Amino acid sequence: MHWVLHVDLDQFIAAVEVLRRPELAGLPVIVGGRGDPSARAVVSTASYEARAFGVGSGMPLRVAARRIPDAVILPVDAPVYRAASAEVMAELRAQPGAVVQVLGWDEAFVGVDTGDPEAVARRIQESVLARTRLHCSVGIGDTLVRAKIATGFGKPRGVFRLTAQNWDEVMGARPVVDLWGVGAKVSKRLLALGIRTVAELAGAPEAALTAEFGPRMGLWYRELGRGGGSAVVDDTPRVPRGHGRETTYPSDLVDRAEIEQAALTLLEQVLADVAEDGRGVVGLGLKVRYAPFTTKTFTKRIPESSDRDVVIERARELIARIAPDRPVRLLGIRAEMPLPDEAPGD
Repeated sequence: MHWVLHVDLDQFIAAVEVLRRPELAGLPVIVGGRGDPSARAVVSTASYEARAFGVGSGMPLRVAARRIPDAVILPVDAPVYRAASAEVMAELRAQPGAVVQVLGWDEAFVGVDTGDPEAVARRIQESVLARTRLHCSVGIGDTLVRAKIATGFGKPRGVFRLTAQNWDEVMGARPVVDLWGVGAKVSKRLLALGIRTVAELAGAPEAALTAEFGPRMGLWYRELGRGGGSAVVDDTPRVPRGHGRETTYPSDLVDRAEIEQAALTLLEQVLADVAEDGRGVVGLGLKVRYAPFTTKTFTKRIPESSDRDVVIERARELIARIAPDRPVRLLGIRAEMPLPDEAPGD
């Protein structure tokens, strides 16, 4: 029988840091920004010991530091995490008969044909641990959705199976926000329709959902409430649709020339990433967060171009839209690229 396994590394970034510094084992470890809690940065990850204090990803570092005054706060070291991730994914691909779809540094779907998916899951845990000294949890499902959600019930270091047979029992009474792909905004819109639980979403009238979310997403959310969807693990290498960079500045940028230069510096970094892909640029995006916390996004489609000067000139048109009299705390630049199978103008 075909099964989908979702492999999720436990507290991945924190675990990698503990491997580098074994003396940190058992301590509340927080990783984020440059490791400076006074700077404007957020938590990238927290060890389970830190999570016990309510510290989680996305929380401002300064808030996390107040919650745990004796926490160990470390800077993000992306190259080290990428290298560790590559080892994990290589081990997953080495599993007999496995088809691997990478979702990020710390997670992947694994498609296998087996009569004992729990045994395969345990073997994966053991082989990943032996190769990388990292622990993982494994969700087993008959669809991608069920496998992904199952992992949460297996954490840490566990295995959990979620299928059509036990979906209603396990998920039916849970809030819709517990579903993969339903965030706070969507759950509020569902609540306005009187839909609170997964079971209510699964049985919701098609007309109500399509009226609120459109025909495609409305039907998808109902299918999500049933745990359905595809069971196909796709190992096609991911081709990025674009590249982006953003920075939160230690202090507000107020001088116009300084703001423009900061945006152009980000653009140079983005264009270097684009150049490595060997594709042109077909769209640009600018994200601006004004003090204290108002965010605006500007976008522009452009004729496909690999000419840096042309792209920079078009980006300057977006940069000119930044309010001249408002302090800036964050800037982000994104360049969109055509996919390899798209013809110009598609």
